[in-house]
Amino acid sequence: MLKKNFLTKQTAEICDPEQIAFFNSLSSEWWNPNGKFRSMHAFNRIRRTYIENKIAQKFNRDLAGVRTFEGLRILDVGCGGGLMAEPLAALGAEVVGVDAAIRNITIATQHAEQNNVKLHYRHGTLETSVKAEEQFDVILNLEVIEHVPNPGKLVQNCVKLLSSGGLLFVATLNRTYRSFGLAIIGAEYVLRWLPVGTHKWSRFVTPAELGDYIRLSGPTIIDRIGVSFSPLKWRWDVSSDLSVNYMLVAEQK
Repeated sequence: MLKKNFLTKQTAEICDPEQIAFFNSLSSEWWNPNGKFRSMHAFNRIRRTYIENKIAQKFNRDLAGVRTFEGLRILDVGCGGGLMAEPLAALGAEVVGVDAAIRNITIATQHAEQNNVKLHYRHGTLETSVKAEEQFDVILNLEVIEHVPNPGKLVQNCVKLLSSGGLLFVATLNRTYRSFGLAIIGAEYVLRWLPVGTHKWSRFVTPAELGDYIRLSGPTIIDRIGVSFSPLKWRWDVSSDLSVNYMLVAEQK
C-alpha cells in the first residue's frame, strides 16, 4: 500500500491526472480535420514547416531529398495523436513519441500503421518511458509545459536527453491578458476551436520564465518565434509576436 501511494504521489508531481483524463476523452478527435482539433491542424502545418526547416538547416539536410532526416533521433514529448511525430518519421527520422494519455498513444499507433509509417510510441511520462541513457538529436516539447505541475523540471529532464549540438523546441502560451482573451475566451468559448477546458491561464508560461528554465538547464537559446492568427487572411503565420502562442529554440552545448 505504501509503495502504491508513493507512485501515485510521484506521478502527480510530474503530470496532472486531471489533464491526462481530459485528453484521453478527446483522443479520437486528433486526426479529424473537421473535428474538435481542426484549428490545431492548420496551426500545426505552419509550425511544422518552421521546425522542419530549422532541423534541416542545423543538420545540413535537403528537404527536397528522400528520407531527409534519416539518421536523426527525434523525441516528441506529449505527442498526442502524432500530428508532429508521424510526419517527421515519414521524412526518415527515428522518432519516439511519448504521451501520458494511453488513448492518445493508441490512436497515434493505429494512424501510423494505417499510413505505413514506422516510429515508436510509448505510453507514460518522459520520466517513466524514456531511459536516462537515451540521447536524441532533436527534442520537441510542444504545448506540454502548460499542462504539467512543474514546467522547469520537465525542461530540465528534456535537456538531459539532448545530444551535444542537439536542438530543443519548446512551444507554449504566454501568460498575458491577450492570451486569456484569444486562447481561452475566443478559441474555447466563442469560436469553439478547442474544447472548453483545454487550457488553464494560470499555467501559461511567459517567455522570460521559459527562457530561465532553458538557460538554467544548460542550452543556449538561438531563436524565438510567435505563431499568430490573422483574421483578415484567416490563416496562421509565423511572426515576431510572442504575446499568445510562441516557441523558443535552444541548442545543447
